[in-house]
Amino acid sequence: MTSIRINDLSVTYGSGIQVIDRLHLDIEEGSFFTLLGPSGCGKTTLLRVIAGFIEPSAGQVHFGNIDMTRLPAHQRGIGMVFQDYALFPDKTVFDNVAYGLRARKIDGLTITRKVGEYLERVGMQGFAERYPPALSGGQRQRVALARALVIEPRVLLMDEPLSNLDSKLRLQIRSAIADLQREIGITTVFVTHDQEEALALSDQIALMKKGRIEQLGSPQEIYQRPASAYVADFIGAANLIQGEVQGPPLAAASPTSEVAIRIAGQDLRAQATPGQALSLGCLIARPENIQLLPAEHAPHNSLPGQVWRKQYLGHKTSYSIELADQQQVAVDCFGPARHEFACGQAVCLQFDAQSSRVVPR
Repeated sequence: MTSIRINDLSVTYGSGIQVIDRLHLDIEEGSFFTLLGPSGCGKTTLLRVIAGFIEPSAGQVHFGNIDMTRLPAHQRGIGMVFQDYALFPDKTVFDNVAYGLRARKIDGLTITRKVGEYLERVGMQGFAERYPPALSGGQRQRVALARALVIEPRVLLMDEPLSNLDSKLRLQIRSAIADLQREIGITTVFVTHDQEEALALSDQIALMKKGRIEQLGSPQEIYQRPASAYVADFIGAANLIQGEVQGPPLAAASPTSEVAIRIAGQDLRAQATPGQALSLGCLIARPENIQLLPAEHAPHNSLPGQVWRKQYLGHKTSYSIELADQQQVAVDCFGPARHEFACGQAVCLQFDAQSSRVVPR
């Protein structure tokens, strides 16, 4: 196990395109760390720099106190799990898992013991003599995981390892990865574009945008306290409601300050995002944190609206509410409904000032 420290890292391709821009990052020893973001944000490039497959244009990569920046991949002590499994189709499961041990000149008895141990850990102990083409996608990914871990690496790197699996298999392998990582305690860097995977697996998430980290934090912090509209929109469902900030100025706000924002002619209170001076803002509110009430209630911190769409989904009823300024707001009502609302009905939306946030537009 080891920590990872990245300092002032940049990656520029030959055409002058900057893929990673002066990035700083600390990954704690033994943690499950996820690089999250859309295609082209730089997350896979960053993983490949950590692995040693790409040499940075500037900056350093340290494993613990050791500078790895110019060290080749095979000397870094990493285990790598790829999106496409990267198994040898002409070798048995046993030989695929044993490959890294044989490359390190480990003796035959130790190889037999360790391969058996790691195949058992990933639930593939009865498949040692099979070949990859005879395995399902989930089984191949388990073999790839065993191959990465059997060499007992300092760091485990995983590049979109679940993206080629169907939804049921994805959940099974996700659980297996989480259990193994906790059991072994290995520092893991996991790349994905799937925010549900990131929330379910991670100790820390770095959400990336155009080669930089937009927000770094625990799953709870990023979901509950998004630093920007980009973060809120990427992580889970969120309403992004445009308005005009009334005060106090966000530049003077503390992390626990509230701010007023005018939407559709009415003022709402919400948590401020410090360090931003602006008049135009965006209110972030999760659909599950908005209370839908009859129009005549009109409680504090609420907006009037009209039901535009209603969808009954069993465990919840989802509404789309149109405000006076034609913006639409999604609201999720879970469990037995206190009130039922029909399309076209006038309603009232009550916002929780503690869970809603104002960010720059």
